[in-house]
Amino acid sequence: MNSNKAPLPKWALTALLLAGIIAISFSSIFIRWSSAPASIMAMYRLFLTGLLMLPFVLRQRPDVRSITLPDWGRMVLSGIFLALHFLFWMESLRFTSVASSTILLALEPLFVLAGAYWMFRERTTPRAVAGMSAAILGAALIGWGDMGITVQALQGDLLSFLGTAAVAVHMLIGQHVAKRIPSLFYSLTVFTVAAVSFLLYNLAVGISITGYPMREWGIFLLLAIVPTVFGHVLFNWLLQYVNAATVSMSVLGEPVGATLLAFLLLGEKLNPLQALAGLVIIWGVWYFLRHNRVHYEARDSSALEA
Repeated sequence: MNSNKAPLPKWALTALLLAGIIAISFSSIFIRWSSAPASIMAMYRLFLTGLLMLPFVLRQRPDVRSITLPDWGRMVLSGIFLALHFLFWMESLRFTSVASSTILLALEPLFVLAGAYWMFRERTTPRAVAGMSAAILGAALIGWGDMGITVQALQGDLLSFLGTAAVAVHMLIGQHVAKRIPSLFYSLTVFTVAAVSFLLYNLAVGISITGYPMREWGIFLLLAIVPTVFGHVLFNWLLQYVNAATVSMSVLGEPVGATLLAFLLLGEKLNPLQALAGLVIIWGVWYFLRHNRVHYEARDSSALEA
């Protein structure tokens, strides 16, 4: 967290995290509505997000000359891992259900906590770990009855797993860089790198980047505004006030929102076990946020600059 920032009131932090959870829960719905390739959806989603953010960033842009070369490198790396997250996770929704795909996002806090301990020597409280464990258990129950054993379903599960690992790396880099670089500028830079990565990928594999109907462009715009601006950009901004593990834990609410929306808008089944699991997740996230207190062990700071 940025120690120079005044802390947010708990009610404001909770409200913003809840808004972000609701926003990202729509992502899987919009993706299911689209027939465009996942890499095309992700590319235009990120390019359009950048255009929406540009006027605000220009008003608050930092002195780019003060940004060190290592931090530029970290932002580029963060953008590449964000691109990998979108590519793997969005593609997973072609092979498995919304519940099965979003359940594996529940592994993100484990990756983030492990990475935060290794990179920053962060430790949290036993009660916070208990809350995290309850939320992960609840997320596992959501997809329990939905996870298939077919090759197609397992392929989708593997893609979602890889996407979760990639976004954990993206979040950890963001936590480190957000201490020195304004969050909007960081987000715009990372999204631009990710969008350009997708452009190069699409050109390399021969995927057409033009010729999509207006309906698809409407979905691209919805993906940019709802889950990206009000989800990812908001979470990047909150990294100034909370650690990456807290943001990742909040994202565990996505399986609840996504499963409910899939039931209402896509006709996917929602059984009593999944509904009960949703309540477990909500309690686990609340308990984690209530008791999470980050502690740091002494470590040579030069390791972070390597």
